[in-house]
Amino acid sequence: MTQPTETIGRMKRSPDHEDEILDVRGHLDPDRNRLTPVVQLPPETALTVVDALSGLVRAAHREEGERPTPAGEPKRAQVFEEGDVFMLEPPFPGFFADRYLMDFYDTAARDICSRMHLHTGLRFVRMMTGPDTTIRVSSLSPITVRPPTGRFAPLSCFADDLPGTPDGVRRERHNVIVPPNSWVDMQIPRGVSHQFNAVGPNAVIDSVHPEESIETLREGMSGYRMMAQTIFLAKDRSPAATCADTGAPETTPPR
Repeated sequence: MTQPTETIGRMKRSPDHEDEILDVRGHLDPDRNRLTPVVQLPPETALTVVDALSGLVRAAHREEGERPTPAGEPKRAQVFEEGDVFMLEPPFPGFFADRYLMDFYDTAARDICSRMHLHTGLRFVRMMTGPDTTIRVSSLSPITVRPPTGRFAPLSCFADDLPGTPDGVRRERHNVIVPPNSWVDMQIPRGVSHQFNAVGPNAVIDSVHPEESIETLREGMSGYRMMAQTIFLAKDRSPAATCADTGAPETTPPR
């Protein structure tokens, strides 16, 4: 078996390839993701926030369908594996970062999970859930769960086997469950594996890419797409059953 090696600093072989695959047997995370529980809200409040933000994404996609972005301009309504996306704040000269909102797909409704992947630049994401919805956050390395900023129920943290690996290959997957009506922040270092899957209809991400446009220029892309910095660690997506389990709560999540 190939011994995993750190892939920090790795660039894509083809900057315009939207489905570039890295053999999971050879990947070793150079760091850990860090997750901070922020706040838990009353169900009606959480739903109002999630609906308002996801509504911006849906409106942007309707507008893109009616008035497509001209060639050569950044396309603000895009599609990720985990959900539909709206580039809320594009980068500009002197500010090399962008910000997006993502309206999560319901994994259970689609019967499909997004794939484990990494980015060539670091990320910051705020995940927000409403009623009857959880988000399963996963990585190939243990996720550091920081102390909550306020009162927050213990999170469910557990490990299982990553699905879809090559025959005879086992990679452990580490999981944290974002409960309903909650906000959590996640810091994703450059090159560290991660996977998001929402189970339920009410979930959204507010994400910042501090290095996105720098990476874009360095790679010499022919067009600006947020997906362009993603490298997947699996060729195919797996059924919803492989990411729907929420595990058993632990009183001492990894730190």
